[in-house]
Amino acid sequence: MTGKLDIDHLRQWIGRSSEATDIVTAQLVKGLRATLFQEIGEPKAGDAAPFTVHWCLAQPVFPMSMLGPDGHPTRGGFLPPVPLPRRMWAGGEIEFLQPLRVGDESTRTSRIADVQVKTGSTGTLCFVSVEHIVTSPRGIAIRERQDIVYREVTGSAPTAAKAPAPPPKAQHRTTHVSDPVLLFRYSALTFNGHRIHYDRDYVTKVEGYPGLIFHGPLQAALIIEMAAKLRGGSAPKKFTYRGVQPLFEGGEFSVNANETEAGMELWTANAEGQPTMKGTAVW
Repeated sequence: MTGKLDIDHLRQWIGRSSEATDIVTAQLVKGLRATLFQEIGEPKAGDAAPFTVHWCLAQPVFPMSMLGPDGHPTRGGFLPPVPLPRRMWAGGEIEFLQPLRVGDESTRTSRIADVQVKTGSTGTLCFVSVEHIVTSPRGIAIRERQDIVYREVTGSAPTAAKAPAPPPKAQHRTTHVSDPVLLFRYSALTFNGHRIHYDRDYVTKVEGYPGLIFHGPLQAALIIEMAAKLRGGSAPKKFTYRGVQPLFEGGEFSVNANETEAGMELWTANAEGQPTMKGTAVW
């Protein structure tokens, strides 16, 4: 059941903050490299980790008794208790200042920056923006804004646009398969209990989707790594991205890039070539 959305109450969470610390281990770097289709190697102290390793660090840990029906912790605490049942990562912006390295003790300081309510084609939407600062022993490594969207459950599965635009052409493209094991691995690396990524009965029968859903941050991570590879291993100074439509398990997907005067346009796309996440990067 969806409770009444009291925006004045939810906006009382703006300004709340939290802090968490973790260590970048060689084992974590190996697991993330494998999941991002990179050479695994034998990472040693001081080696640079994948650029989005911070999404695997210091994730909140709750007892099973405090998890809701979707696998997320019950509402409240640091994030506001939005009563809309569907929660997804909508997009965000990342500034890469320096890499995190194997052996680093990293601290993430998080702050609720904004809470807004909008109306979309699927009904009421609530957006929660969270700002993060990630530090290493050498100073600030990453500044980030994450946009989380909460929305209602409709009576049927989400439908695609009636007349999708022709798929964009890419100067650079790699393809992979959205395999359930890939989704499981990323859920494990990020300690993400959200059932839409691994519980097919739940995601199809309760939330009404046609299959398991590919993680938004995993798509963003693959895009960022591709962008850096095309620029000689240098992460963009700023990467801005947003989800366009869900990417589901079982089919081929692609990671794409086009050079622009300002930097790069980047996107992931489903087997039909329709974008599922779009981003821009500048150096």
